[in-house]
Amino acid sequence: MKQYAGIDVSLEYSSVCAVDADGRIIREAKILSEPDALIASARTAWRWSALVWRPAPCRSGSMPGW
Repeated sequence: MKQYAGIDVSLEYSSVCAVDADGRIIREAKILSEPDALIASARTAWRWSALVWRPAPCRSGSMPGW
């Protein structure tokens, strides 16, 4: 079954959402914004042993001034 994930990265925590091929949400999580934490979450809690990276539209920039 194909699954897709998106990550919204912030300074302290990142929000991760995974959906299946039909767009149904499989899992959502808030994870520390550190590479080791993101990798550990993908491999343990999500049971993803092999990730395939695909290019996707990306929006980046500084956080807006509140």
